[in-house]
Amino acid sequence: MDISLLLVPIDFSECSANALEYAKKFAAGLKAELILIHVIDSRRTEEIAEFIKEPMEQVKERLINQAKQSFRRFLSKDNDKDLIKETIVSYGRPFQEIAIKARELQVDIVLMGGYGSRGKGQIDEIFFGSTVEKVVRLLPCPVLCVPMGWSEAGVS
Repeated sequence: MDISLLLVPIDFSECSANALEYAKKFAAGLKAELILIHVIDSRRTEEIAEFIKEPMEQVKERLINQAKQSFRRFLSKDNDKDLIKETIVSYGRPFQEIAIKARELQVDIVLMGGYGSRGKGQIDEIFFGSTVEKVVRLLPCPVLCVPMGWSEAGVS
């Protein structure tokens, strides 16, 4: 299987930074490119709009702009920018948007950070599954989950 394009979901956490480091090593060894995606969770946007009593579209636009700024900060110290083909800010349910973009872009593999056995301890993840698990169920391409602490693992 020829791997030339990887999709890496980014939530700006230490976990996704770890996955990105791993993805860069993985991509460099294959001479592949990375597309990074951040998904603004539509459910959280609705909650925020309701809480602060602002129109949903206004909150959505603000969150999109914040995500774009966060990408710039997240990648500002990156020495491997040539591996990154594109950054995408999307809106919806994270697992669905990741799967939709992976199919649209015809990526060869999705490489995601995971919290591993330590988990985040959230009840909905225990009962309804993690984003990684849901993405795996939706995609025909391989999905590689990189647990915290694996960025230094040998990748070649």
